[in-house]
Amino acid sequence: MRVGELLRKHGDPLLAFSLVGLGLAQVATNDDLVPSARLAGVSALAVLGAALSVRSRYPLLPLALLCLGPITESWIGDAGDSEVFGLIVLLSIYTAAAHTSGARAWIGGAITFVVASVALFTDRDGVYLGGVVFFGMLFGVPWVIGRAIRHRRLRETQLEREKAEAEAAIEEERARIARELHDVVAHAISVIVLQARGGRKLLDAEPEEARQALDAIERTASQALGEMRRLLGLLRESDEQLALAPEPTLSRLDDLAARVRDAGLPVEVAVEGMPVELPPGIDLSAYRIVQEALTNALKHAGPATARVTVRYGDGELDLEIADDGSGNGNGDGGGHGLTGIRERVAVFGGDVEAGAQPDGGFAIRARLPYVSER
Repeated sequence: MRVGELLRKHGDPLLAFSLVGLGLAQVATNDDLVPSARLAGVSALAVLGAALSVRSRYPLLPLALLCLGPITESWIGDAGDSEVFGLIVLLSIYTAAAHTSGARAWIGGAITFVVASVALFTDRDGVYLGGVVFFGMLFGVPWVIGRAIRHRRLRETQLEREKAEAEAAIEEERARIARELHDVVAHAISVIVLQARGGRKLLDAEPEEARQALDAIERTASQALGEMRRLLGLLRESDEQLALAPEPTLSRLDDLAARVRDAGLPVEVAVEGMPVELPPGIDLSAYRIVQEALTNALKHAGPATARVTVRYGDGELDLEIADDGSGNGNGDGGGHGLTGIRERVAVFGGDVEAGAQPDGGFAIRARLPYVSER
């Protein structure tokens, strides 16, 4: 066990043992003490040492025991004049200041004031200005130092917690970017593959249609490459730049639908209700859900048309992406698309349904509740 770890785990007992050992040595070597005073000093050191060994858990206990000083002074006698007893007094005051808060701190301060007052009024030289200053500093300085150390410790703990939260947020942000990168690549490759298939079939019979397919492949690949560069660039940016980077939103839904139409799937977009400004996370997730659903339709629906419906409700956003294709499924496939949609919806406490429609085709319905930022 390293020294630092040893002190963190057993620092209080070790400190108490050291002080008691020094005190016992002083009492044992003091030839002026009578046997009864020597026994009283040893007993007092043992009691105070036991209290100091648990001072972090019971910070007021050593200080409370010091209040018994006037009562036991005649019993302890000259043994109480040991320098170690003075150190124990200072440590007890510091402990009460450094390890208490709220009502316990007020109690500790009151006990310190009482102990200081008793020491002042029982001083052999009586009460005078020099004594007031001396005892004020003797008992006040450890208290002030203890409170300062406590505030610094609390500040360090707060900074560590904020750092841990920031690191967790960064990790979460990078995981989100990784999911988005998967969505972008999957969508773009699906479009490119479908366009390549169609273009190959039309290459000889309808060269103009084949050229349009190649143009769509070029546009899709260029857009996907730009999006990938943006996302990968975010991973290299500083945290501040990461937070300021632009992201896809429902305002770009028409552009997404246009790309899917170019890929061969006619898409109609409908908006119901009064559009409102959505929280950024909801806005981004809604876009990605629609993108993933249309990508699934491109892959599995076959010759079909699709309809995207965005409904703005009171505190919730409803999405419905339906196609009338011949693809069959219930949404439980082994791909990552529907799994990613469910994860995005679950983050916001919403729900999602995916499955075949009674009249044919496939539909994905997602509900995203939110608190309006207006």
